[in-house]
Amino acid sequence: MAKFLNTSATNYFLEELIKGAKDRLILISPFLKLNDRIKELLADKNRLKIDVRIVYGKSELQPEEINWLKELTYIRTSFCKNLHAKCYMNEELCIIASLNLYEFSQINNNEMGVLIHRTDDPEVYKDAYEEAQRIIRISEEVRISLERVEKESESKADAEEVATEKLTTSKLAKRLGMKTAELTEKLVQSGLLEAREGKHYITDRGKEVGGEFRMSPKFGPYFLWPESLQP
Repeated sequence: MAKFLNTSATNYFLEELIKGAKDRLILISPFLKLNDRIKELLADKNRLKIDVRIVYGKSELQPEEINWLKELTYIRTSFCKNLHAKCYMNEELCIIASLNLYEFSQINNNEMGVLIHRTDDPEVYKDAYEEAQRIIRISEEVRISLERVEKESESKADAEEVATEKLTTSKLAKRLGMKTAELTEKLVQSGLLEAREGKHYITDRGKEVGGEFRMSPKFGPYFLWPESLQP
């Protein structure tokens, strides 16, 4: 059953929610200016290769946030226009609250929230998760994350491209005159990729046309495609 949270409880359970994430973590907050404790917890999730999605929407990222995020491979940050929702989720818990992921509000403001357990309130958790996924879909991944994926991951894949005459998704997109996200959507529509819970997986059809899934130990998953592919 849902639990009411006051200011101190909201901060406490937010930390517990982040610490308890084993598979995925979603943090949706209009304002993003993380305190040292939250950064420490998120950095640990990154070391454990937990998939973390952060969505914000009210202001440009501060230089300290940009520099910090550049170093974290498994944390993806997106901007959502007109965002006002505050929702924090892992695979078992969800907090819907007035609390922003903003250092000032975490220390000074009076907050209220609700804690939802997936096992106790499965329908409420499911509805919140689906809405969180919708917000992620309509948000735009910030450029620092895209640059990290495209430049750093591709540098590790260059040798394989030469040997196999295949291109990463982003390089194939450039060749076709598209954005990476646009090509990825076309690959999904063509049945070459499948989207599940915010991640992409190669299908049997994708493998038949020559697509390959690869995993970089440092930069994470990516796909290789024949350079002649026309999705």
